Amino acid sequence: MHLLAAIVVNKAMWRLLRHMGGPGLIVLGLVDNSAIPLPGSMDALTIVLSAAHKEPWWYYATMATIGSIIGGYLTYRLGAKGGKETLEKKISKKRAEKIYSIFERYGFWSVAIGAICPPPIPFVPFLIAAGAMHYPRRNFLCALVLGRGVRYTVLAYLGTIYGRQILRWLGRYYQPLLYTLIALGVVGGLTGLYFWWRYRRQSKNRRGTKAPGPMHDAA
Repeated sequence: MHLLAAIVVNKAMWRLLRHMGGPGLIVLGLVDNSAIPLPGSMDALTIVLSAAHKEPWWYYATMATIGSIIGGYLTYRLGAKGGKETLEKKISKKRAEKIYSIFERYGFWSVAIGAICPPPIPFVPFLIAAGAMHYPRRNFLCALVLGRGVRYTVLAYLGTIYGRQILRWLGRYYQPLLYTLIALGVVGGLTGLYFWWRYRRQSKNRRGTKAPGPMHDAA
């Protein structure tokens, strides 16, 4: 992963971002979630900074999430302003239609799970599609916060525990780990949805069984 980051970010820039610390994650997040993503760079920088123990691990997780949210929202706005043509200029029309189909079917989860998935799965097209299809801003931001929050929280936590050894470990098990997180996130989301639906149903039943108030005789 460190090698991947070195490929997409030149050495001078990489040293500068590491020196900046948390703010460097915000700067990199703006670029990585734009129309010119840098696959693996955010993950590598989050782990390296967390391993240095200069700040609490959750600080780097938070800064990485904030940078990703700002960058993702700007790309969402780009899609909302330019419409579907914005995505079709970036990728083929056939691939764009496939992304629209996935987004129409899964909506919230296409953004949340896409935000957790590792490279080389493309995420920027879904950010553009969300804007182009005028997906509600609030739902979009909630999905983006959930996905990126889970991703960078786990990476920062593992980074602070295992230090630089995790860079070699993740090079081998990076994708299986994040796919496991996706599965856990989906199960947790479905469980929460079930309990919410059950609560709403019980609330309606309680309102429906309330005794009617006393009737008044007509004068």
